Amino acid sequence: MSVDSPGDGTAAQALPETQGLRERKKERTRRSIRSEAFRLFREQGYNETTVEQIAQVAEVSPSTFFRYFPSKEQLVVTDDLDPLLIEAIRRQPRDAPPLTAFREAVVTVFSNLSGEELAFEQERQALLYHVPDLRAAVTREFERNIDLICGLLAEHLHRDEADFEVRVTAGAVAGCILAITKMVPMNPENISRALTFMEAGFPLRGEN
Repeated sequence: MSVDSPGDGTAAQALPETQGLRERKKERTRRSIRSEAFRLFREQGYNETTVEQIAQVAEVSPSTFFRYFPSKEQLVVTDDLDPLLIEAIRRQPRDAPPLTAFREAVVTVFSNLSGEELAFEQERQALLYHVPDLRAAVTREFERNIDLICGLLAEHLHRDEADFEVRVTAGAVAGCILAITKMVPMNPENISRALTFMEAGFPLRGEN
């Protein structure tokens, strides 16, 4: 009997559950690969760690590793918070000023991370900006972040992504986040402080 034939609907109802289990298993495997990789990076260094070593401790084959991450570099660069940020910004009031909306969305995302998730993100950022071999990846990531923020601001404002002011603002926001990432812990307080300072027009004053 085909799944769309008349009947009690058991097969049709089981399919989404099966897909859900499959997706959860894939996500567990992906997290395991990433977690074990970062453990090896801490223990022996990024450059000294190979894909083969990561696959071995994660109990997967190298080919499985590459199904989840195209390269060791991409394992570090991939930002799992992007979908959460996009969703959080889309939930902001349409009449909220764009920088306020972005700040509130970013703070919401980071505030909802568990201690373990926040620690991982801080470690990921530190690795990105302190490993010389990842500097080219940082440049590409910075450009990608500008494009992402530009699209979110344009959507919020109902303006074109190619709009000069939208793109300049996106670049400034990305620069703010990059600046604090290299100097202070990436957490809700520091992100909010940086974006609030920017929203106020960067009122920088000399010391008395």
